[in-house]
Amino acid sequence: MPAPPPIHSRPLYHAALRLFRRLPAPLRRTAVRAGTPGFTVGAVCLLEREGKLLMLRQPHRDGWSLPGGLLGRGESAAQAVQRELVEEIGVRVQVGRPVTVVVDSPLRRVDVIFRVEVSGDIGERVGGEATTARWLEESQLADLDGPTRQILDAARDVRDGRGYAGRLLP
Repeated sequence: MPAPPPIHSRPLYHAALRLFRRLPAPLRRTAVRAGTPGFTVGAVCLLEREGKLLMLRQPHRDGWSLPGGLLGRGESAAQAVQRELVEEIGVRVQVGRPVTVVVDSPLRRVDVIFRVEVSGDIGERVGGEATTARWLEESQLADLDGPTRQILDAARDVRDGRGYAGRLLP
């Protein structure tokens, strides 16, 4: 028995897409949101100074974590990370483009990662959710929660550079 045609080549599927396109935009958005998984989206900043990262202790996290947090409604990732840095350590930054993104499908979490090089003392002070801030070398980062470990692994991949070059597969 031959395999069924792929779903995108079936006439009923195409008819459904044409019908979907004719729905009012709010109804289309509602249908998409109802049928797709929801993800939380956060923005995190790697503040780096002389080979060290600024790490935080926060009551709701196990181990050291990076400054950042969830995006507010209508907020861009850059706006969110800038707001979070002021709230958590009293530091104002202007971020550039994100250096990488971490997508954790099982936890339904997306983190947009920014990097800011710091020279000298920035007068960081803890506030908001942060209870401790400390500049640490990567060798001192054994005590991390899972999401922070994923973020640092992704940032290491970005520094390596080989992950940017895609290739055609046979």
